[in-house]
Amino acid sequence: MKRGWAMTEPHRFAVRIHWEDTDAAGIVYYANYLRFIERARSDLVGEMGIDQAALLADQGVVFPVRRCEIDYIQPARLDDRLEVRTMVRKLAGASMNMDQDIYRGDEKLIQAKVRLACIDGTGRPRRLPDGVRAALARTVTHTVLPDAGK
Repeated sequence: MKRGWAMTEPHRFAVRIHWEDTDAAGIVYYANYLRFIERARSDLVGEMGIDQAALLADQGVVFPVRRCEIDYIQPARLDDRLEVRTMVRKLAGASMNMDQDIYRGDEKLIQAKVRLACIDGTGRPRRLPDGVRAALARTVTHTVLPDAGK
């Protein structure tokens, strides 16, 4: 990630629909959209310089999905070229919220709101590590909650 980068536009991640993503009619199976938005989140944090494997190995920190709300507006089909657009909306002490929409061209197909938790190896909530918080804070488009522990 470049220094001074801030998210004023959504992060964009391209997806092409293959047979494995669809049912027998060539329509994307609904659960596969979760895979697409997960890949887009991983790509976003990687571009921000956050090494999730190192966080797990060094600090025992992971970011599981705590809540996901999805509206299925239109189906995607075999050979469609889609784009997942991700925006970080809110940071809290041990969680973050993101909006993730999937488009085919200018047509919105999926609208998702995702809440991620920050947990340690025992599954207990853990404050976002300072480096992660700093990187994510540069991308937030709405609200950053104050760090209550400071």
